[in-house]
Amino acid sequence: MKFVIQRTVEASVEIDGTIVGKIGKGYLVLIGICESDTKEIADKLIRKMIGLRIFDDEDGKTNLSLKDVDGEILLVSQFTLYANCKKGNRPSFIEAAKPAISEPLYEYIVEEVAKQCESVKSGEFGADMKVSLINDGPFTIVLDSKEL
Repeated sequence: MKFVIQRTVEASVEIDGTIVGKIGKGYLVLIGICESDTKEIADKLIRKMIGLRIFDDEDGKTNLSLKDVDGEILLVSQFTLYANCKKGNRPSFIEAAKPAISEPLYEYIVEEVAKQCESVKSGEFGADMKVSLINDGPFTIVLDSKEL
């Protein structure tokens, strides 16, 4: 499982011309799920993400967590995080989980994050989404379950 966490000034996701999720200060999180991922792996990444201290304190040091700054989260499923570009120029996505596995796991992640954070928005699994972001920093962290 991979979480690409981008610290935001604002972010939104649009489907068919309608904004379905919009946040201010917080995280835009792109979520990639592979076949071997489980709820236990999701829980581990959620704990790490929520605990990250990547917001500036009064001294300008990245010392504050999402909760410390009353931040919001926008969660977006993105199977292309598992693109394999080793051969040729056309990426392969065989490492990404099939929807039967990834959709329930993505929905689980949304539900679990909502239990821990006051303001959680999400995209729609499998939809063609337009994601907008003003990255604060820029500041981007990649959490990969294989590296934790």
